[in-house]
Amino acid sequence: MSEDPDGKASEELGATDALPRLFKVFGGIVAPTSLLTALLFYFGRSRAAGYYRFFHVNSTVLDLTTNDYLFSGVDGLFVPIAVTCLLALVLMWANRLLLTRVPPGARRRTLRVLVPVAGLLGVVLVGLAFADLLTDGGVFGANSATGGVLLAIGVILLVYAVRLVRLSPPRTPEPAGRRATTGLAEWAAAFLLVSIGLFWAAQAYAFGVGTGGAITLYKALPAVPEAILYSEHSLSLAVPGVTEVRCADPDAAYRFRYDGLRLVREAGDQYLLLPVTWDRTTGTAVLIPRSGSIRLEFRAPSAPPTPC
Repeated sequence: MSEDPDGKASEELGATDALPRLFKVFGGIVAPTSLLTALLFYFGRSRAAGYYRFFHVNSTVLDLTTNDYLFSGVDGLFVPIAVTCLLALVLMWANRLLLTRVPPGARRRTLRVLVPVAGLLGVVLVGLAFADLLTDGGVFGANSATGGVLLAIGVILLVYAVRLVRLSPPRTPEPAGRRATTGLAEWAAAFLLVSIGLFWAAQAYAFGVGTGGAITLYKALPAVPEAILYSEHSLSLAVPGVTEVRCADPDAAYRFRYDGLRLVREAGDQYLLLPVTWDRTTGTAVLIPRSGSIRLEFRAPSAPPTPC
């Protein structure tokens, strides 16, 4: 049961009653399906999409494994979860301070201002989020986390405003069974809307993390160790910045050497390589299948070339 500002008990279904029931229902659904694993996989895919799209490479051709997505998904989840939990703690502490430590008179004056402000701000934020959603990013731009953040915050503000209004005893008591059903349904709807907003925001954030990592690698390409590619046969790599050298030794196992490449990553038995002079507007990425007919060597970018 909740306490009203004057210390009177409210008859509505409180958060302390509804939330355990709600978590029990959702726990029975999501626990067997490993929700955390699904989140990591989802955000890992978003991060990979942002990373490889910067190089104009479709991430699906790399045959990335589930473990690849899970490990890369940590970058997409860590910061949003940490920030969300910290803000939730601060808001819960502030709410507890308001309801238990502030004198009744000052509390009533504060609530008269806080309720309409929280409600109006919540409506505005939710409206902006849905406007962005219905226009495919027309408000905040494509792949922006702003809409998801505003949706989650707006719903929380609306729920909080309604909770503050309901702290005072109702004039017409509602039947207990209806109160319980209505309260649980409201918490379920709010929980789902906030979850959607957080999913939306974290997905966009993960995509941005991937793009940021790709930009960092692009700027550091001249300092990345050189990947020297040897091949049994000519690969006909007509790529600017890549030089083909035919080895003089007729008995060499690998007769062709390619200089000027940098390894982005190896995945799905394939090497993704970029020329050191790669440019986003005109550059070409090279995907080489891993096999016994090719060999990679690595050397410092400032090391002189070796004879073939």
